Amino acid sequence: MAQLEMTTGERQERRSTLSRRQLLSSAFAILGLLVFFAATLILVALITQMTIQGAPRLNWKFLTSFPSSDPLQAGILAAWVGSLLVIVTTMFVAVPLGVAAGIYLEEYGGTNWLAGLIEINVTNLAGVPSIVYGLLALGFFNQQLGLGESVLTAGLTLALLILPIVIVTTREALRAIPSSLREAAYALGSSKWQMIWDHVLPYSFGSILTGIIIGLSRAIGETAPLITIGALTFIAFLPPLPIQPQFPFISFEWLKAPFTVMPIQMFNWVSRPDPEFQANAAAAGVVLIFMTLTLNGFAIFLRYRFRKGIKW
Repeated sequence: MAQLEMTTGERQERRSTLSRRQLLSSAFAILGLLVFFAATLILVALITQMTIQGAPRLNWKFLTSFPSSDPLQAGILAAWVGSLLVIVTTMFVAVPLGVAAGIYLEEYGGTNWLAGLIEINVTNLAGVPSIVYGLLALGFFNQQLGLGESVLTAGLTLALLILPIVIVTTREALRAIPSSLREAAYALGSSKWQMIWDHVLPYSFGSILTGIIIGLSRAIGETAPLITIGALTFIAFLPPLPIQPQFPFISFEWLKAPFTVMPIQMFNWVSRPDPEFQANAAAAGVVLIFMTLTLNGFAIFLRYRFRKGIKW
């Protein structure tokens, strides 16, 4: 009887402990939802206020005009073109390097000294403030390599900035693929690279795209490293076109051109006391958000189509 009573008491204690844990879990879930809704509400309010302030300036002339000392004549043509060129350069540098490094570390690296050295550097890069990347680029890309204050320097700087994100996301995406898929590929006679290219990468590429989206979204809004390497705050011309009417029809002169980007143009206008320039900065902010959402939406569409193709 005493043993039975002790057992009953233990059951009651366990039920009481379980009830407390369920209550704490529910309270934490409610707190998380409240924080999420509060943050979302603040973000929506800020975007709405910025849109209302900048709406009068959102027109075709604003998008196709160069900066000017007259706020009613000023536009963002040089800024959004410069942002697109810098992001394209960043993407073509960071994505191949980041994905290749992630594949090496996860599939080939093992525990050798080179893999350990890369992992240490990736960890260090992930914790470095963005302004340090600007100082590094100023000393190495700008002065040592002689690239100057160019689109190429900016693209390489931002590529270093987002490289840890792409590498870590690639490794996690590859790690999520079950080992049975690799074993099945080996059983059919595939080599290691054939297994990675034909089987592992197609199933993990959707998750890899997520890391690329996050990295590029961060890069498009960076200001500090680009100011450090000498990005212009006032520019009234465009870089040379990548496509030329003469042979060989493709030109890379735009990589050497001076540039400005949307965040720097916004910073320049916000620092002025004239309310008209403040409205210009708000309008530029709306355009920058639209560019970011468009970039993310296109990448998400590619990810969806890719995953749908894999399923079929």
